[in-house]
This record gives sequence, C-alpha cells and structure tokens, in this order.
Amino acid sequence: MSVSCAREPIVLHGRLPPQSRGCMYEDFPTLYRMTTLRGYADLLRLHFFFAWPILFCSGYFLAAAVYGTFSLVDLARVAVIGFLGFEGGLVLNDYIDREYDKRDTEFGRLTRYWRIFGTRPIPAGLVSPRSALLLFLLLAISTLIVIATLPYPHSLYVALIMLYCYGAEAFYQVKKRRQSLPVAQLLGRTDFALFPVAGYLCTGFPDIPALLYFLFFYPFAMAHLGVNDLADIENDRARGMQTVPVLYGMRGTAWWIAGFFILHVVFAFIFVSVLDPVAAAGVVFGLALLALAVVHLARQPTAEGGMKVLPLFHLAMLMYAGSIIVGALL
Repeated sequence: MSVSCAREPIVLHGRLPPQSRGCMYEDFPTLYRMTTLRGYADLLRLHFFFAWPILFCSGYFLAAAVYGTFSLVDLARVAVIGFLGFEGGLVLNDYIDREYDKRDTEFGRLTRYWRIFGTRPIPAGLVSPRSALLLFLLLAISTLIVIATLPYPHSLYVALIMLYCYGAEAFYQVKKRRQSLPVAQLLGRTDFALFPVAGYLCTGFPDIPALLYFLFFYPFAMAHLGVNDLADIENDRARGMQTVPVLYGMRGTAWWIAGFFILHVVFAFIFVSVLDPVAAAGVVFGLALLALAVVHLARQPTAEGGMKVLPLFHLAMLMYAGSIIVGALL
C-alpha cells in the first residue's frame, strides 16, 4: 500500500533510499523500522559482537587457571559483562563525538569497516542523541547490575575499572580536539588495555599476571590506535581532531606504530612466563601477524595501508585471547 509523505523522508549521507524518492513510497513504517535497526546495528558495531566477550573472557580464563576457580556460571556472567560493558563504551564514543562526526567527508574506509551499513547513525539521523544516551545508560546500568552479582571484592574491582574506563573514554574524545601532545591517546586508551584485566579481576586479584597482561596489551592498544587513526586521517582532519597522524604526519604515525610494536614484543616475552604453552604459541603467532603489518606500514604509511593491516591487528588480538582460553581449557 502506498502512503503519502507525512514527514521528511529518511536521508542516508545526503541520498534518499530508492523506496523513499519522491513524495510517495511503499510501506513507510517498514522502511523506517529497517533504517532504525540498521542505525542501531552501526551504533553498536554489531558485526564485531563476538570479539569483546572473547577478549574479556581471556582475562577470566587466565585468572581461573591461576586460582583454579573456573565455573560455567561465572563464565556466563563474565561474557555478559564483557559484551554489555564494551558496547556501552562504543555508544558513548559516538554520543560524545556526535557534532564532530557531522563533518565526516569519507565513508568508504574506516566507517564501513567498523559499521556494517557504513553510517554514522547519530549525525545521519537514524538514532537520536537522546536515544543514544539512553542506550548508553541502559548498557552501563545493566553491566553494573551483572557486576554486582560477582563475589566481593571482585565486584568492586571490576566496577571501579568500568567507571574509570567510561571516564577515560570521555576524556579521550574531548581531549583530542585540542592538544599539542598525544595526551588523549596515551591516557585515554588505557581503557582498552584495562579491558582484559577487568576480566581477570572477575575471579582473580590484582597480582603479577594481571599487571603483566596490562603491560602486554597497552602497547598493542597504542599501536592499534595509530593504525585506526591512519585509516581515518581524512575525517580526523575534517573534524579538527588532533590524532597521531594529524600531530606527526603519516610517516611519524608509522614510527609510532613500530615503536609501540617493539615495546609490545618486549612485554610479550615477559607475559609468556605466566602462560601455558598453547597461549604462548598464540602470542608468538599474533606477534608474527603484527610484524607483517608493521613492515607493510613502513613501506606504505597511508590511509589505504592502514586499512589493509587493521584486520591483522584484530586477528592478532583474537589469536592472543583465543589461545589463552584454549590453553586454559586443555
């Protein structure tokens, strides 16, 4: 059934969907629901939904191996915390940057990689700022509720890290708008490095393995950030963001990535001292993937080069986390 345009048609990056061109189109409610669902899928980066629980649970499995505390009930709780907590951070990211994201000029590289439908849903009008804020609060409160079911003091450890990470995310998004040194990156991205550590603290305690996991993962987070920013250089320039490539140029970003990769390797050799052979092998294979990425960027320090190697970083991350989990289960 055709219906008349009673409201403005939905616009995606300045283009009307084929069904909505003109003032008459088929089944407006269905089209509206579909575009809204696509907006939420992009807001939540849903095609990466599996990655965050795996990374978070890798910390839990490491602690369970150290303390002998594994249980399926705990694993289910930890997986839910990892999923809801990280998704909340992604929504917070988009909410804080909603006005700056309107300035984006390029949608085919990083936006398409991180968002399956290739949209910035808040600036595109697919999700309202109010709805995004409410979704963040729902995810954050739900995460805290599940965290509260953990035994004390583990619930306290994880809740404090979660609140710190949301604060660090907000600091990172705001600080990088105006800075002459990469303070936002060096401090703000501690949130990503603490993520698997929080998984560890769901059943473990602040100890040497937890510290070593953080020291191992922090340089990875810094190198990953450099690659991500390299791929998004056009949009960051349009937004006026002082990211690593904007501050130091493309070649300087390649050195940033290489430097943190070397630091990552150094701490990897220390970290494997608390890992089983399976996990240690996974770390070695992950480092090999990253070495290929770093060499490629040394030869091609461009946005296209960043996009080519970004999947290698995510594959290495999953290899690290997956090997820790498999090693603990064997």
